[in-house]
Amino acid sequence: MSQFYNDAIFWVEVEKIKPNPYQPRRDFDPAQLKSLADSIRQYGVLQALVVTRKEVEKPEGGLGVEYELVAGERRLRAARLAGLVQVPVLIRTGEETDLMKLELAIIENIQREDLSPVDRARAFERLTKEFNFTHAEVGKKVGKSREYVSNTLRILMLPEFILTALSEGKITEGHTRPLMMLIDRPQEMETLFKEIVFKKLNVRESEGIARSIAVEKARKLLDHELIEIEGMFKEKLGTRVRIEKRNEGGRLSIDFFNKDDLRALLDRIDKEHLQTEVTQASPAEV
Repeated sequence: MSQFYNDAIFWVEVEKIKPNPYQPRRDFDPAQLKSLADSIRQYGVLQALVVTRKEVEKPEGGLGVEYELVAGERRLRAARLAGLVQVPVLIRTGEETDLMKLELAIIENIQREDLSPVDRARAFERLTKEFNFTHAEVGKKVGKSREYVSNTLRILMLPEFILTALSEGKITEGHTRPLMMLIDRPQEMETLFKEIVFKKLNVRESEGIARSIAVEKARKLLDHELIEIEGMFKEKLGTRVRIEKRNEGGRLSIDFFNKDDLRALLDRIDKEHLQTEVTQASPAEV
């Protein structure tokens, strides 16, 4: 049996097409819809919508036909805005499960890159929660890697006001990375978000701020002994030294200005090592 009824395009009244209840896209930009409607008035709907068809009993008796949209809601909305009475459709054959409707709507939007990052994340979330798909299975369905799906879903950990700003284009998907770095520090996250919006920070600038906040947090976890050792390093080397503590071990950072400065630091370390050896040696050995 073919996927579409008679492999043909039919013309169906716009008012007879019901929306897809599993449409993952929530936001439709009014300016873009108007632009598409203007194009449709001039050239018509160039790509057929995909619908399902079923016969239903009318309240007054007899049978009627209902169409439910599977893919093409943006085109349908624009067609209504353009005042079209009928639109071209492909009618899918066979019973459509809820999962199939959701899958088709998600895949069409992703292939056309019509979903906002938030809508895409929520669509992936429905596949994982309502249909128990793993991240790898979702990735296979939409032609993306497991990591892509996992990273997309992490966006939903952000507070609603940030998700709204992302949907409205006030921040980019790239800005979510530095914001996620502060997920356990909501006040700092909100402050950084406001700076991104009002100061028009780019992603790199935002990451720099988030990283410095994260480092400062780690430094506050330093115990007294490490702080004392850090001070001794600064005194001995005469430059800025920073100790970053981690779950296992840590990192020692030493600032320098240029190669000459770095060589001078190395010479100073060598001299300290030599003086220590001389101090510890016996008179006979000296």
